[in-house]
Amino acid sequence: MEGRNMTVLLILVAYLLINLWLGVRVSRKSAAEHEDKGFLSNYFAGSRSMGGVVLAMTLVATYTSASSFLGGPGLAYSYGLSWSWVAGVQIGAAFLTLGVLGKKFAMEARRTNAVTINDYLRARYNSPAVVIVCGVAMVIFFTTQMIAQFIGGATLLQSVTGLPYWAGLLLFGAVVIIYTSVGGFKAVVTTDTIQGIVMTCGTFLLLFFVIYHAGGMVNIVETLDAGNPGWDLMGKGEYGGGIAALRPGALISYWALVGVAVLGLPQTAVRCMGFKDTESMHRAMIYGTVVIGILMIGMHLAGTLAFPLLPEEGLESTDKVIPYVVMKYMPAWAAGLFLAAPLAAVMSTIDSLLILASATIIKDLYLHYIKKVPLGTAAVNDSKYDEAFDKVPKYSFALTAAIGIIGCLLALNPPDVIVWINLFAFGGLEATFFWPIIGGLYWKKGNDKACLASVVFGLVTFIFFNRVKILPLGIHEIIVGLIVGGIAYFAVGTLTGKGEKTHKL
Repeated sequence: MEGRNMTVLLILVAYLLINLWLGVRVSRKSAAEHEDKGFLSNYFAGSRSMGGVVLAMTLVATYTSASSFLGGPGLAYSYGLSWSWVAGVQIGAAFLTLGVLGKKFAMEARRTNAVTINDYLRARYNSPAVVIVCGVAMVIFFTTQMIAQFIGGATLLQSVTGLPYWAGLLLFGAVVIIYTSVGGFKAVVTTDTIQGIVMTCGTFLLLFFVIYHAGGMVNIVETLDAGNPGWDLMGKGEYGGGIAALRPGALISYWALVGVAVLGLPQTAVRCMGFKDTESMHRAMIYGTVVIGILMIGMHLAGTLAFPLLPEEGLESTDKVIPYVVMKYMPAWAAGLFLAAPLAAVMSTIDSLLILASATIIKDLYLHYIKKVPLGTAAVNDSKYDEAFDKVPKYSFALTAAIGIIGCLLALNPPDVIVWINLFAFGGLEATFFWPIIGGLYWKKGNDKACLASVVFGLVTFIFFNRVKILPLGIHEIIVGLIVGGIAYFAVGTLTGKGEKTHKL
């Protein structure tokens, strides 16, 4: 391995180890300080102690992924600023999530002692069927997403350092699995904060070196006008005068998929249960919007402006654009710091999925439906159920690690269609949870029958149109799935009478 690659590798390894050390240390300190709140609250909700900065950064880190740093900017290189119109809707994700869910979700979570999404669904709909169906769907879709993220992290390490794929996967996977399984939610949000800061700094670093090596903005614009005409126009592209993703149906679909429908993602919604107070939430709405804006605008602008730095014959894939620029034009120390950003995005996605998958199985299924712990004892120990609660810490650590290891093993020999499976899982989560969460919070007539109807009809519709590509105008199947799921939720809720009263866990 050449000296430059070795330097980059050492920086990335140091970054991974810092995350591991800090995540475990902060988690143990928090557990000691909040011992009175119990293991479940500490491990799965971080004792509801997130301040504004931490809440903003964990939302940003969870919401972004490697595509925010590799795939999206790579497409911006090819299509110019047009692709920024597609990505721009993501800027308001933190503001929307906290504005719509934040205060109301936090109040309901505290009133019902809920520490997971399925806790809330169990209290709101009072139905084992709702919890089991949603829990199984969550674990399946989360595991699929984790496989794709493990592949992304390992491939990144392989492409920029020369490590074998399996070695990159082992190194990357071991760090994420250890600090998540040992540290729990507090470790996740602490490392997410570091990762949010690293992603922001990495964006500024990339922009600086791109503009510097391309000869300044005047030279970049002249080169773009000559070599990529129309780069600054909305309609730039090769599909009949415009990018396929900018067709009205496709654009609206994308805005729904990564914009409005993110309200139905359990990994972002659960953050609304863990902040300290209303002031922290309001600050997080501002901080999160600013940081996501910097990441989305900065990275896509960097991808567009990198055009003069690429070889005339191009690269085999737009995903290679940013790694090529980083490794060729940035000094080793800057390359290592920047490449920590997409690695951070992948890590923050995996750790959130891991902790929620573990919570679903241990708390929502094991405690309530195997050990049959009743509603009044879900969050506090009761002498009658001491044996069940005593085993929860051990089982939680082991299960979180086991799910991560399974994801790693499956990523060793990934299927060729993993990207499409990942997008399918993303839409599947939204089709499952969007209406049960939103309807449960804002519509009193929403009951268990309405919830199950929404999940079943929404998911079946989504899967059908995902497999049978017959929707016109580039419309994505998530649009139809959400519409059908919404109709089912409100129609069944109206026909079956008043909604169930929310129970205290």
